[in-house]
Amino acid sequence: MAAQTKAERQAANRLAHFQKRQAERAERGPRGLAESWMERARAIAATREKSGDEEAWNDLSRTIANWVARYEQ
Repeated sequence: MAAQTKAERQAANRLAHFQKRQAERAERGPRGLAESWMERARAIAATREKSGDEEAWNDLSRTIANWVARYEQ
């Protein structure tokens, strides 16, 4: 197995944790999966923000606003 950097290990651990939680939440159906994806989206936006990319939050905000507008009526 190739040596991993600390960042690669952390990314792999985050992915494994997400996949475990997603599988658990999937048992609750679409609502559980939606919670899982929202949690993951926030985590990705926060990580991108730390790297200086605030556009991820703007994109997430627009996406959620569009969804709300579609289903709110």
